[in-house]
Amino acid sequence: MSKTGRPLSFDRTIALDIAMDVFWRVGYDATSISVLTAEMGITAPSLYAAFGDKKSLYLEALDRYMHRPGLELAPLLERTPTAFDAVKYMLIGAAKQQTRADRPRGCMLMSARVNTPESSLDKCIIALRNSMLELIEKRICRGIEEGDVPNHAHAHDMASFYVMVLQGMSVRARDGAAETELLTLGSYSLQCWPVARTTDQQ
Repeated sequence: MSKTGRPLSFDRTIALDIAMDVFWRVGYDATSISVLTAEMGITAPSLYAAFGDKKSLYLEALDRYMHRPGLELAPLLERTPTAFDAVKYMLIGAAKQQTRADRPRGCMLMSARVNTPESSLDKCIIALRNSMLELIEKRICRGIEEGDVPNHAHAHDMASFYVMVLQGMSVRARDGAAETELLTLGSYSLQCWPVARTTDQQ
């Protein structure tokens, strides 16, 4: 909402979506207020009134990115019957979304870097990445409990590995890799999924 008593003269949601795309494409450090206002079609005073400062706008845009309708990670992981399929569909979705022709390439969260001395912003980004890791770890733990993941599996290590895979896919997408390459990367990573041990291995 606007921080003044005057109504906004622009659609805040549309403006936020534009800011999200700019930050996603260019990054936090390289995106100036003048670039944002030019892309959003608003004045600097309007931006400050509606969103606060650049850091606040960035964090709201990042939250918007992570909660896009139909693309949220938590519901995907929750509704998929097995942990393996949940991670597989997560990787397939990432490959498709990170290479869309109509959006910036890569993952906004996984590619986020802050080079300016914004330690609090860095901490927020790390916390968001860790929240993704925790969601994946929670789903793997559920898989262990339900018996579709071997009980010798280490859920935290597995989750960390697949977050690393997502980060690698984002880098490759930004470098121009096609969807097919990212799908292959995801497929290879799933070959690391633990399997039940035989009696001789136990």
